[in-house]
Amino acid sequence: MSLAVIHSRALSGMDAPEVVVEVHLANGLPSFTIVGLPEAEVKESKDRVRAAIQTAQFEFPARRITVNLAPADLPKESGRYDLPIALGILAASGQIPAKTLEHYEIAGELALTGELRPVRGALAMTVNMMQRKAEGQARRAFILPQSSASEAGLVQDAVIYPASSLLEVCAHLSGHTELVRYQARQQAAAVSYPDFSEVKGQSMPKRALEIAAAGGHSVLMSGPPGTGKSMLASRFPGILPAMTEQEALESAAIQSLNNSFRAESWARRTFRSPHHTASGVALVGGGGIPRPGEISLAHHGVLFLDELPEFDRKVLEVLREPLESGHITISRAARQADFPASFQLIAAMNPCPCGYLGHHNNKCRCTPDQVARYRAKISGPLLDRIDLHIEVPALKEDELMANGSGEASESVRMRVERARRLQIERQGKANYLLGSREVEQYCATDDAGMALLKQAISRLNLSARAYHRILKVARSIADIAGEAAIKPAHIAEAVQYRRFDA
Repeated sequence: MSLAVIHSRALSGMDAPEVVVEVHLANGLPSFTIVGLPEAEVKESKDRVRAAIQTAQFEFPARRITVNLAPADLPKESGRYDLPIALGILAASGQIPAKTLEHYEIAGELALTGELRPVRGALAMTVNMMQRKAEGQARRAFILPQSSASEAGLVQDAVIYPASSLLEVCAHLSGHTELVRYQARQQAAAVSYPDFSEVKGQSMPKRALEIAAAGGHSVLMSGPPGTGKSMLASRFPGILPAMTEQEALESAAIQSLNNSFRAESWARRTFRSPHHTASGVALVGGGGIPRPGEISLAHHGVLFLDELPEFDRKVLEVLREPLESGHITISRAARQADFPASFQLIAAMNPCPCGYLGHHNNKCRCTPDQVARYRAKISGPLLDRIDLHIEVPALKEDELMANGSGEASESVRMRVERARRLQIERQGKANYLLGSREVEQYCATDDAGMALLKQAISRLNLSARAYHRILKVARSIADIAGEAAIKPAHIAEAVQYRRFDA
């Protein structure tokens, strides 16, 4: 038989559409052609495949070889097609049986020695492969490089066969030595984070972060240098609710696309902290072949932007839409890709250019105009989308040198999880996801609360978005307190977290 068909996967954003690798051998002058919109690294596979086949002591056919990667209009990139192409050539030339190939999906990059190297996006490809079962199609197993099997094995019920070389795969397909199926991961050890008890003082910022964790709200912290803003932010993931299986799988799939997933980080909230020199593409994603950016890598985790005014203003403006929608669409001339971006934004800034405005040592010499220009680096529309604006004051000497520790993250997290359970039971989602109609339904308050809100809107010139966000924060405060209705005290506390609106 001079024709062989192998099934593989491409990557297009979070999707991994099926790719059929067709290999045909014909008479004529020896040649090796790959068609089907291959990128440069796919075209270069010709030399890797030839060397790997010969090193493995197989015969490389001296015939006219045509490899078609279907569908033809889908761009193909990376070296994941090396192994399917090599197996297709061996099957088409009769050196391995072709019938067994239809039961597998195969991906892997070949070294010149015939060894298999890891591929990017193994988890995303496995997730999409398992959708065949949900759609009622025949179930296939996945043959992958040994080092990619650990992340692919995170998908429940997936049949994964890890291999370390082309010879091992050929022996398995020929029925000589079967590959050992990858065993599903064991229960991961308890996830640990830095503890809140290590932060001295700062009771009000800690309270605000607890509210943010309970309702999924974004936070902007302002204070002099050395007051613990970065320390508080790094401990914030430790008070978030534990990740569900679905959330952990989505987070791991995103990291798999960027080759940054590690099995030991399973079910751990990601904490991304890009430098203020990062570009807009680095934050939201992009490139000729669209890759996820920081906001997507922080999916179901925390994005910490330290020294917020030092970021380029155009870079910060790209955060507006993802903060509202929870996803990002990257459009290029030839491609379009969607990535999830449901993250919690924690930002930090100094109150003035020198950083010491309001410090108890009174050493700030910044003029009001300098302070205004510094704060104007953050646009009003972006500030409007941040739910809680809080101050992190400098500690006095006695507070800094006091013995003892504060409340541990575990006890804070228990209150946060209890509040989050109330939200799921009441409305089926966290408070930050409530739409305008749902805010009216679930965030209603009494006449005294409405009067307080009316006064706040008038004095602070709040937008409709800020009005809704105050109600959502008040709903989270009431949930922490275990209250069914929002009271004026909850509204008052939510209003005081809009300091930069004044």
